[in-house]
Amino acid sequence: MLSGRFQGSGGYAVVDLEATGSSSRRHRVIEVAVVLLDRECVPQGEFSTLIDPEGPVGPTHIHGIEGPDLGGAPTFAGIAPRLLGLLRGRVLVGHNVGCDRAFLAAEYARLGVTLPAVPELCTMRMAISRVPAPRGFSLGACVADAGLGDWAAHTALGDARATARLFAHYAADAPERTGVSGAVEAAAGVEWPVIAHMPEADALWLGRRSVDRPVDRSAEIPNDPKGWNDSAQQMVPNVRNGSA
Repeated sequence: MLSGRFQGSGGYAVVDLEATGSSSRRHRVIEVAVVLLDRECVPQGEFSTLIDPEGPVGPTHIHGIEGPDLGGAPTFAGIAPRLLGLLRGRVLVGHNVGCDRAFLAAEYARLGVTLPAVPELCTMRMAISRVPAPRGFSLGACVADAGLGDWAAHTALGDARATARLFAHYAADAPERTGVSGAVEAAAGVEWPVIAHMPEADALWLGRRSVDRPVDRSAEIPNDPKGWNDSAQQMVPNVRNGSA
């Protein structure tokens, strides 16, 4: 179970996924990461795991995951209840968040669970609405434009961390213009499904070793009023490998 520190506390769940292909109907999630932010976009914790897709791993040249990396990884069913607990009561945030939600909805649908309609905030859309707009709208282009440094791209945890920082950067602008205003309150009122206990749901979460560690201090963020550089050293150990 999630500790009271996270469950029902409100705020934002920044999500990123790696998948075996581009179709949420035909392909499977192979890695998922969530970075939790409170109402003021201060980081609370981060969670990531590789996932056994029960089939081919797909484009290793993109996500960097090979079959042997998945030894001991849970299936999606094995993380579904805990992941639902992380998302519950929070605004869903992502870079092209509709794609992440589509994959999550498809995975839960395979378990007979319907994800509710929750408030979503997309950092790509937020970038498009900025004046002046970034020179490109990929996550890399937006992060570079915002001066937020490098990260482990095409890993779920690396991309989720980068998206969380980008979101906090954008949300610091006028909330009414970015769509942030009122989203947290709306998310708190959403009724979420409850998943009956499944034996496989006790599976351990298995993070990717190359990125599942505190962020390198050499890449510290300048002008860091929310304490991202300090909190990065505390984020990973909060809930991982089944301790949720």
